[in-house]
Amino acid sequence: MSEPTILLVEDEAQIRRLVRAALAEEGYRVLECGTLKEGLAQLHAETMQLLILDLGLPDGDGIAFIRELRTQFSLPVLVLSARSAEGEKIRALDAGADDYLTKPYSSGELLARVRAQLRRAPQEGTAAETHFCFGDIEVDLAQRSVTRKGTAVRLTPIEYRLLCAMLAEPGKVLTYRHLLSAVWGKAFVESNHYLRIYVSHLRQKLEEDPAQPKHFLTETGVGYRFHP
Repeated sequence: MSEPTILLVEDEAQIRRLVRAALAEEGYRVLECGTLKEGLAQLHAETMQLLILDLGLPDGDGIAFIRELRTQFSLPVLVLSARSAEGEKIRALDAGADDYLTKPYSSGELLARVRAQLRRAPQEGTAAETHFCFGDIEVDLAQRSVTRKGTAVRLTPIEYRLLCAMLAEPGKVLTYRHLLSAVWGKAFVESNHYLRIYVSHLRQKLEEDPAQPKHFLTETGVGYRFHP
């Protein structure tokens, strides 16, 4: 299999050089450009496995671009931005971004986020996954079963729906609004306290140490992420 192709859309040449060097050292093929117009042309010209996108570009708003992108492409989008406000992160993620990394960041964290998105990107011709293993937990969606060290774990219907919503998009930051809509419906998108309670339930039942979770992670002020 050929190495994944990553498109980097960033207007600052120095940042492009640094990101490209880090990705190339890991064996990724990197294409780069400095405007949204050029980025869209690249996406139409060639199949990419990941888009790394700055929001502050000279020819348009990155969040509006993500919304437009989602009408045409399904590839993962990792935002790199100096905008650190929680509201900006939520807007980008709700628009369709898969992850959000605030500048400045380390090369190690960037590469870890890239690997997470490439792992969850669907491969052509593959069926939806129905069996998951993480820690000492096994989940079989086809059988609607959850076991821990071979022993059945009893989840309530809401806990199970929340688990399924998080398993469906491993590595992706899922906003409060997204999870509330998926589990409870659109009438509950402002009920963040429901989500905190039920994520706590999942941690109690499925984490080795609920106080220091390894799989059901909090993205402060934004939402949650499932880490296999």
